[in-house]
Amino acid sequence: MSATYEDRELPRPEQQDDIAPRLALKGPAASGGLLDGAWWPRSRDLARELPGLVEALDPLWGRITRVAVNPAHWDAVPRHVPGRGHVVKVGWFTEELDPHKVLLLSYSVGRWDLLVVPPGTGAAAAERLMAAASDPDAAPLTASALMAAEESRHGAGAPGADTETTPVRDASAPVRVGSTPVPEEDAVALAVPVIAPGPPAPLVAGT
Repeated sequence: MSATYEDRELPRPEQQDDIAPRLALKGPAASGGLLDGAWWPRSRDLARELPGLVEALDPLWGRITRVAVNPAHWDAVPRHVPGRGHVVKVGWFTEELDPHKVLLLSYSVGRWDLLVVPPGTGAAAAERLMAAASDPDAAPLTASALMAAEESRHGAGAPGADTETTPVRDASAPVRVGSTPVPEEDAVALAVPVIAPGPPAPLVAGT
């Protein structure tokens, strides 16, 4: 898959789908490691997925101002996406950045690295990956190493073999945390609460 780099018109916040992002983050006591948690988007459309991620993380990590991805697994990379009251710049790196990771920079605090669980991943595999990426006591593995380990242990059902894109919204079961039913594939992500992260990792060039 090769992503295009596009400059869409920024949608107004009310145009975004009101769907809670599926996140698992390390707790405040965690330090070290190569990842700060995991994100399980519902599609490969960054312009649609990133605003919700940014909105969820802003209160925890300070204002997110920049996001960087490897375009290998995204349909398109927008130049910027809307935050709540601000604009977030989006960039991409084909060699410097792990294709299974998203990097976020905060205006006043630092940077964080999240494993990106592929959208079409089954619930069991997603649970294992999100738990591994957010475990403060786990071995310090890269995002790609975690994906490879999952595929090695669980074979064809692992996310590395997945080629489908999960629909962004299931119209028959809309998601609103705490107010309406949650689709089965979201249950595992919501069972892992969003936890305020620990101190940010230092910004290191070339990662």
